[in-house]
Amino acid sequence: MGTLITYAAIAAGGAAGGALRYLVGTAVDLRSGSTFPWGTWIVNVSGSLLLGVLAGLVLRLGWPGETWAAALMIGLCGSYTTVSSFSLQSIGLVRDRQGLKGAVYVISSLLACLLAAALGLALVTGGVPAP
Repeated sequence: MGTLITYAAIAAGGAAGGALRYLVGTAVDLRSGSTFPWGTWIVNVSGSLLLGVLAGLVLRLGWPGETWAAALMIGLCGSYTTVSSFSLQSIGLVRDRQGLKGAVYVISSLLACLLAAALGLALVTGGVPAP
């Protein structure tokens, strides 16, 4: 069970991640001018890359320590990335009779997020270590 400091660190990371998600997602969506949910796509892929880098730092160096790792990985990355928005947007595309666009969104999101996390891990560890 975590300490009160760990919970506070996760909450602070979560607040920062949520605000950052709104900032990045909104900026990307406004610039794209598309019905494709680019904002959420970019947020989820970049968040997966960051999570992979952080996981690599923890695995390889034991950095940044348990409290900071929780704040950054659970708090920041957890609230920055968003499965719930991804799910709702996917359903919305299908509901709006944009099934092909919805399928592209789902498949490209899953593949890009997995590849980004693996890349982040590999950049720090020199490869993707076994779990």
